[in-house]
Amino acid sequence: MNIGEASEASAVSRKMIRYYESIGLIQPARRSDAGYRKYGANDVEALRFIKRSRELGFSLDRIRTLIGLWEDTTRQSADVKRLAQQHIDELDRDIAKLQSIRDQLAHLVDCCHGDSRPECPILADLGARSQNVPEQQGG
Repeated sequence: MNIGEASEASAVSRKMIRYYESIGLIQPARRSDAGYRKYGANDVEALRFIKRSRELGFSLDRIRTLIGLWEDTTRQSADVKRLAQQHIDELDRDIAKLQSIRDQLAHLVDCCHGDSRPECPILADLGARSQNVPEQQGG
């Protein structure tokens, strides 16, 4: 199949297919005599694997490792589980950080009267935080 057909079958855009090929995430496509890319069922399966991995938030480096494990029939599932657990741990840290940011902002919104007065605790807090940053010396 050509790149358009592979794109449709895998739900990965042509641009991303070319990009994944350029960074070595997938093998370079075979070429027809006319120079067109040719893809097979295994290529489409790899593209679907990459797409699903991206949907789960895996980085390209981790996907590269996952593909290696996926292709290695002698792999140990413990290696895959360890990689997935590392990703979960990172997601948990990101979620906690975002929740903290949300809570801080919600507190500021609760403190703001939101009326016609110029006093605004949100702006006051942002200004107070930025004033705590040490100025650069020299220049």
